[in-house]
Amino acid sequence: MVEMTARRFEELVSDALDLIPAEFAAAMDNVVVLVEDRNPDEPGLLGLYHGVALTERTFDYGGVLPDRITIYRLPILAMCDTEDEVVDEVAITVVHEIAHHFGIDDERLHQLGWA
Repeated sequence: MVEMTARRFEELVSDALDLIPAEFAAAMDNVVVLVEDRNPDEPGLLGLYHGVALTERTFDYGGVLPDRITIYRLPILAMCDTEDEVVDEVAITVVHEIAHHFGIDDERLHQLGWA
């Protein structure tokens, strides 16, 4: 397990978000990215998208709270031995959850090598 402050981990999440191509970042609509220690229901979960994917939004979508992408710090740190591994895993997890925002499911992510 890698020892890392919460602040440093949040910086890595921010860095991963900066890697998203501008056209995808601009297309992200009504979504917030959060960092938490762990998911209370599934402690080993690395990330979670909660919301309505862009592909499922209809004309009456509006007036709703932002979708949430949550990246879970402790499970990622527990699976990594070096900071470089954390950097890679954070980037993979962020891309994975953003893909869900765009309506890409786990099966397609697996086909693309991001699962």
